[in-house]
This record gives sequence, structure tokens and C-alpha cells, in this order.
Amino acid sequence: MTSAAGRPLLLLDGASLWFRAFHAIPDKITAPDGRSVNALRGFTDMVASLITKHAPSRLVVCLDLDWRPKYRVDLVPSYKAHRLDTSPDTVPGAEVVPDTLTPQVPMILEVLDAAGIATGGAAGLEADDVLGTLATRERTDAVIVVSGDRDLLQLVRDEPAPPVRVLYAGRGLAKAELFGPAEVSAKYGVPQQNAGPAYADMATLRGDASDGLPGVAGIGEKSASMLISRFGSLDALRAAVDDPDADLSNGVRAKLRTAQEYLKAAAPVVRVVCDADVELSRTDIVPTEPTDPVRLRQLATTYNAESPITRLITAMGAARDT
Repeated sequence: MTSAAGRPLLLLDGASLWFRAFHAIPDKITAPDGRSVNALRGFTDMVASLITKHAPSRLVVCLDLDWRPKYRVDLVPSYKAHRLDTSPDTVPGAEVVPDTLTPQVPMILEVLDAAGIATGGAAGLEADDVLGTLATRERTDAVIVVSGDRDLLQLVRDEPAPPVRVLYAGRGLAKAELFGPAEVSAKYGVPQQNAGPAYADMATLRGDASDGLPGVAGIGEKSASMLISRFGSLDALRAAVDDPDADLSNGVRAKLRTAQEYLKAAAPVVRVVCDADVELSRTDIVPTEPTDPVRLRQLATTYNAESPITRLITAMGAARDT
């Protein structure tokens, strides 16, 4: 997976990866002052590993500036509703997050800033939308999106160039799978020629319990992929519901007709925004050495993260010579 210049743009789903780091490493690992640093250490190691493996010329850690955007909730009120923190004295609309993870997010951002690694966000939108926008508008370098969220598979493409691949890390970075249109088509049974959009359409039909999206009652993943393969898109499938000559059984037709309003609302919820107003914290060029090495070393000591931060510095330097 290389660009014309031989080095890709790496886009990381920040929260997705540091959640996985938090759960993969015991939270008994602490800083000298007793604060948990397992997510910080694990995430920093992930970034170092990804830089070492893929030698990106550019890198952005994409952030949720709103984990549950209003427009998505207005369309489908159940969207992520089961993940709302309803405990007393909690800020309305806050997500349930482990108590020892929340304080580590600013620490992670401090480390990234001192290292000189860019972060990106879009007001009122999720990291998915930042990833979608940066991947879609890229016209120079091949793109690798790294996330544990299958929804991002909708971004894969071969054309128009440059290609976009998704490194799916749902089972951790060590078991991550690299997906392009061919792999998405083979695994999920959607047409290869439009595998990204077809995956989003299939996911809309299937639903996603982790996001509070029920999908169409009685339509599972296999049925959803078969229907999208047959009709090509969700729009064409919805149109076929009222076409008596369409190749739909009476049972499936009835299920889809009952779900028409849901499908109309859910489709833009599932699809990531690809034209967001993304703001980067700095240039996305991967620095060959830390922007603020003194501060980074101080953070390494303060957060008991000398080893992962050293690996990050080494990886950044090694990428220079790739």
C-alpha cells in the first residue's frame, strides 16, 4: 500500500484506539503520582508501531468533538442512546467512559502535541466524519484509515486515485486486518465496484446494536448484503419496494415497506460526513524529531511512559530514512 511518493497518509481514529489500549493494558500501571496511564502508554505504543510499519509521510489523529451529533440524534433518537451517562451530577449528553480513562485523554493530547503529531476535529461532528472528510478529499497520497469501527469500511476505494484502505483493529492492532474494496466485497458479500458505499447501505439495512441502530426487522447481515448486491444500492432497493415487477419476495417487500421511514432517516446517520470543516492542530507532516523534545521527555517522566515515548521518537526518526 504505497502512494506515488511511496509513503501514505495515515489517519487514526483516536478514541477508538485509546479505548482499545485502555482495555488491553491493566490500569494498575500508574504514573508516580498514582494516576492511571495504561491508555496513554498503549496508545503511544500503537502510534509508534503504526509509524514503524507504514512509514507515513503524513499522519492525523482524528478526534470526536461531538461523539453524538445532534443531526444524527434528530434523525434516529436511539443513536448511541444506550451509551449516555445518566448518573447524577453528570454533564447532560456525556458518554459513559471509564473513570480512569477520561483523565488520560488530555495526557495523550499533550504527548501528541509535544511530539509534533497533528490532531484534527470538526465542530459538532465525530471522528468518523473527520476521517471520512480527510480520506475522501485526499488527492496526493494513498490513505490508510486505522480504526476499530467497522463503519469506516465505507471509505475504501481504488478509484478515483489515490486508493483508500482501512486497517480494521476491532480485535486489537496485532490482529488488525487491512481492507480494500476486494476484501470488503469478499467478507461482506457486497459488489466490489462500489464496495465502500455498498457497505454503508448494507450496514443501514442490517443495523448496528453498538450504535443503537436497530436496522430492518428480520433482515440480517446475509440478507442485507444479498439485497444490496442484487439492487446495487439502498436507494434502488427502496425504489423497488413499490415496483411490482422487482425481484423481491412478498415477505421481504413487506419488511422493507414497514421500515421505509426508518431507512430514510438512518441512511444519513450511517454514512460519514465527507465534506466537514476539519481543523488541524498543525501540519500533518510526520516530524522526524519531536517538536518540543524537552517537554516530551518531561511528560515521559511525569506519566511513567519513558519506554513508549522513546519508541515513538525512534519510529519518527526511522521514518525519515524510509
